[in-house]
Amino acid sequence: MSPWPLFCQQLVNGLTIGAIYALIAVGYTMVYGVIQLINFAHGEVFMVGAYLALTVCLLVGASHALTGIALVALCLVMAVVAMAGCGLLGWGIERVAYRPLRPRPDNCLTPVGASRDGHTPRLTALITAIGVSFFLQNAVMLVYGATDRRFPALVPPLRWEVGGATVTVLQVVIVATGTVLMIAVQGLVMGTKLGTAMRATAQDHKACWLLGIPVDRIIVITFILGSVLAAIGGILFGLYYNTINFHDGYLTGLKAFTAAVLGGIGNIPGAMVGGVVLGVLEGLGAGYLSSQWKNVFAFVVLVGLLLFKPTGLLGERVAERA
Repeated sequence: MSPWPLFCQQLVNGLTIGAIYALIAVGYTMVYGVIQLINFAHGEVFMVGAYLALTVCLLVGASHALTGIALVALCLVMAVVAMAGCGLLGWGIERVAYRPLRPRPDNCLTPVGASRDGHTPRLTALITAIGVSFFLQNAVMLVYGATDRRFPALVPPLRWEVGGATVTVLQVVIVATGTVLMIAVQGLVMGTKLGTAMRATAQDHKACWLLGIPVDRIIVITFILGSVLAAIGGILFGLYYNTINFHDGYLTGLKAFTAAVLGGIGNIPGAMVGGVVLGVLEGLGAGYLSSQWKNVFAFVVLVGLLLFKPTGLLGERVAERA
């Protein structure tokens, strides 16, 4: 393939996977912005969303490309089941694994190692997040098996030639879905009462508690919203690659975390930009260097960013507290 078509093709591929990274990265950055916690189990929530969508396909017997109303109906059912399941999982993770570790602002007794501003001790939360991640990985492995599972190619293989690159209808759907959802999330956070409460909670838990803002409810809504976005990312990932594995959440989650750091942790537009930039870099690296080393590029970017610009491309948006 000549240089220009190769560049265009890898750019399209990178934008596609970058949109999926961005959907997952928004979940990381929202949770961190509100409670300063890196939820390393978030990648496994994404993986569970893919498996829930696969379960729907198995139950209805869908094994080939569909068209028209059948395709739309099946995608809607997959989305509803995956979003509901992952939203419930996000609620359970916050309620069972993280909330007991978080000191309540109205409680004068603060756990050892915790600050009095209502935030979870960093090391304790980190160990818990890793434990939840391993638990979910092994639970899915026991239920679905350790081998790759084939995800049905439901979308017809329609394609167009644009600038020397081949663009499929699925790639258009992925990029469009990711763009719409991320714009909607940004609008929710910046233009609604719920979003105002989220930003206030990120600023000061104790002050929000005194003002009557239900801090615990806002935090769990943040977890649920991030989990719903991860579920959509899981469905798109399965449709795009046509195979899923219980390890996908670990690797893809690390890449999405890298995207969140790349854009600026706590910064929702930064997570979007970071996901797209990481996807494009990975695509170009795979095209010009080696596809076998594409997973290395994400972590090289992470190390370089932490060394030279730890606040990310658009800067962190983490509230400073007195």
